[in-house]
Amino acid sequence: MGEIKSYKDLLIWQKGIKIVFLVYELVKFFPKEELYALSSQLKRASVSIPSNIAEGYGRNTEKSFSHFLNISRGSLFEIETQLLIANELGFITNQPLYREVLGQIEEESKMINSFIKTLKN
Repeated sequence: MGEIKSYKDLLIWQKGIKIVFLVYELVKFFPKEELYALSSQLKRASVSIPSNIAEGYGRNTEKSFSHFLNISRGSLFEIETQLLIANELGFITNQPLYREVLGQIEEESKMINSFIKTLKN
């Protein structure tokens, strides 16, 4: 895997961490009754992005890494869907932050897709 010494050196992992922080910030203002429902689900899905990148890197094979990157990408789509639902339900009060999270998700998805293609070549 070249000059990368740790999964922490991967931009996709770093962006995944950023998405976690943004999601946690966004759900702070959800209704209290959503604490153990949509809010919790969003937090878990966001944490799974960098976690699966790290786990895949640690498996030390390109095939495994690619598999875990696909799981991370699935978590991105899960978060996007849940955020769209939360927005439609009126739970999202910070629209600029909401748009930023959606933009980060789109960018991360493209980066993961490119990384997977690189592993296959």
